[in-house]
Amino acid sequence: MKWVFEEQFSFFSCMQVILANSIVKLTVVKPQGWLAGIKYGGMDNLLDIKSPESHRGYWDVNWSVPGGLEPHQFNVRCRISGTKYNVIHHSYDKIEVSFRTTYNPSGLGIKLPLSIDIRYILQNGVSGFHCYAIYERPTGCPAFDLSQTRMVFKLRREKFHYMAISDEKQRIMPMPEDLLPHRGKRLIVPESVMLVNPINPDLKGEVDDKYQYSMDNQESGVHGWISSEPLIGFWVIFPSHEFRSGGPTKQNLTVHTGPACLAMFHGMHYIGDEMVTHFEAGEDWNKVFGPIFVYLNSTPTISNAHSLWLDAKKQRLLEEAAWPYDFISSKHYIRAAGRGSAYGKLVVQDKFLHGSLIPAKSAHVGLSVAKKAGGWQTESKHYQFWVKTDSNGNFNIKNVIPGIYRLHGWVPGFIGDYLEKGFIDITAGSETQLGDLVYVPPRDGPTMWDIGFPDRTASGYYVPDVSPIYANRLFLNSQEK
Repeated sequence: MKWVFEEQFSFFSCMQVILANSIVKLTVVKPQGWLAGIKYGGMDNLLDIKSPESHRGYWDVNWSVPGGLEPHQFNVRCRISGTKYNVIHHSYDKIEVSFRTTYNPSGLGIKLPLSIDIRYILQNGVSGFHCYAIYERPTGCPAFDLSQTRMVFKLRREKFHYMAISDEKQRIMPMPEDLLPHRGKRLIVPESVMLVNPINPDLKGEVDDKYQYSMDNQESGVHGWISSEPLIGFWVIFPSHEFRSGGPTKQNLTVHTGPACLAMFHGMHYIGDEMVTHFEAGEDWNKVFGPIFVYLNSTPTISNAHSLWLDAKKQRLLEEAAWPYDFISSKHYIRAAGRGSAYGKLVVQDKFLHGSLIPAKSAHVGLSVAKKAGGWQTESKHYQFWVKTDSNGNFNIKNVIPGIYRLHGWVPGFIGDYLEKGFIDITAGSETQLGDLVYVPPRDGPTMWDIGFPDRTASGYYVPDVSPIYANRLFLNSQEK
């Protein structure tokens, strides 16, 4: 297979880097690292050609200066723009390129106190590409607060109309023009728009709101869009959630009208200020966000369009099985040989319910640096590693990056958060035996009356129908009701 790898000037007099195998062709603006083009399946560009090159595929950060006196210092959205381009690896099997911006405190203005290295990887014979970013705080950086970071893909608005984020949550979406005043009516709830004169008349009367398509981290391993003429699937796949803030139950945005496809790594949504990452002056830090895999598939016939979603789900399983990847070139990304594991058994002691120990069946257990029970829900500086126990309460947390952790957890059917008292030191190649662990849920006495089931969902509660004039038809007969 012949690689295509070149650098050229674009129409806008900016340097471009072209990465292509026989399936996919990527165009990246140099040295900024903005993804300007994706050619695949007979479509010259899957990204929105009506948007500037800087607004098609990019990373951004929301940040602020603690105690800033000027309004713009409290919440700055910064689109990451590299200043140095480099080829990290180039062989028959793959190519990996870097677009790096390095923090420089000199000069005028307030600058994001982070050095960020954006990477793209294209492999031989692979229908898609991997991307990740390395965030670093060099020694001596000033204090700042990080409230959100993500990667955004804006797709061809005239092509991509159908989104899928789960087996049940799939639909034809509005056009971006439908959100404008002459076609949509903004409601009191921010970013909610009633479609009064949409381009697609079938959507008239519905309410569009990007927050309706949020998913828990643990449930959002793949989401994306399907285009028409040609039928192409564009999918963002998370092979792991270890680098995402807030643990398995943190909700994040996935897709929204645009059409936009998001890879959310850290954000305040649904939690608020407690989720903000605070960095002190001089605090060193680095973290690898990703890699994620952008998977592309296609079919020639409209009757097989749903198969693109089914195929994307299968690809997600393949990516998860391959984690941690063995082809990442950065020293900051820890491969399998450099990781360790921890295993044990969790049981519940509830004398008011049963005289003997109860296996913690289907419990969530995870390693996090958070030191307080439940603190993993707002922990964002480091990595988290979560699994579910089997029917006997046994668990094995594999591929853990070396570090000092606490073991956290919760058990369906019991209230409260479990926290193991001791610290757990994970080293490269270690297999840490934690033994039998006992969770004693908080109680003041026998249960006199209860409602619902303590499993951290609202599935046991009645959710009434919304007013029909403010409905999203996707959810009228939802299985979550």
